[in-house]
Amino acid sequence: MNTFGRIFRLTDFGESHGEAIGGVIDGFPAGITMDSDFIQSELQRRSPSQHFHSTTRQESDQLRILSGIVDNLSTGAPIGFIINNEDGKKYDDAERFAIKPSHASYTYHRKYGFSDNEYFGRASARQTACRVVAGAFAKLVLRKIETAICAVDISNPQHVPGDDSVGALIACRIQGVPAGLGEPVYDKFHARLGYAMLSINGVKGFDIGKGFDASQMTGSEYNDAQKADFSYHSNHDGGVQAGITNGETIDFRVAFKPIPTIGKVQRTIDFDGNPVVLDAQSRNDRSVSPRVLPVVEAMAAMVTLDFILLHNAFSHEK
Repeated sequence: MNTFGRIFRLTDFGESHGEAIGGVIDGFPAGITMDSDFIQSELQRRSPSQHFHSTTRQESDQLRILSGIVDNLSTGAPIGFIINNEDGKKYDDAERFAIKPSHASYTYHRKYGFSDNEYFGRASARQTACRVVAGAFAKLVLRKIETAICAVDISNPQHVPGDDSVGALIACRIQGVPAGLGEPVYDKFHARLGYAMLSINGVKGFDIGKGFDASQMTGSEYNDAQKADFSYHSNHDGGVQAGITNGETIDFRVAFKPIPTIGKVQRTIDFDGNPVVLDAQSRNDRSVSPRVLPVVEAMAAMVTLDFILLHNAFSHEK
């Protein structure tokens, strides 16, 4: 499945160390003025940087739009785009044929039959650049209705040895979301939001509102009572009730595991079951943060815009 969305859809392609990555955005409204600087700036937020945790891989991530835009306006046609890969690398033999701990090596091998990590570049977080492009386009529409999305790292500060990696806990807030978005019973707003977040590389947990903390609360503590103007005294539901947005701010959290490529020697096996020693790797990120923040925002933007377009298509408010 390389397509996400129902009306606003992204279909993307490409591998980490191939010639390029790219995609097609379908369902984007016509007549939207492009902001190329904004879209490129979103990509730069995800790109490698001088941040302490960032990979040493160098990618300029220059976006090239192939279709769907004329005279800086969207035409309603599919928007094709491409981003060249500039700093891919080839594996050495040991890494190429090893089952890399907590990577896609074994599961992709069992699904697709290949015993060679060169075939598994689709599993790389490099693919998230395509999500950021689509999310930036979605944000262009959302800001016209004053819907804003912001993700921040709320992980507890901790010392990370230079040869290891660390996980991250990201909080995201969607403000200015109209009430009534969501398609019960199987396509609830928070269900699709969770699906979107769990599709991001390395995500192991998602909750919304009070989330898992709600399991330790009483109903009288938890319930979001309303005021005479239909606003709420609290927002423990995180802006979604019965799978439909209620007009309050949508608050959710996403938990990422530590990046599995680390600067320590790791012992594993190859695809034939033979022992392998993997050398320490220093090229990769030590944490997904801060580069993952625009990815979380992008997926939230895509979900929100898709539900708005669905609501406009099928709403009783004609």
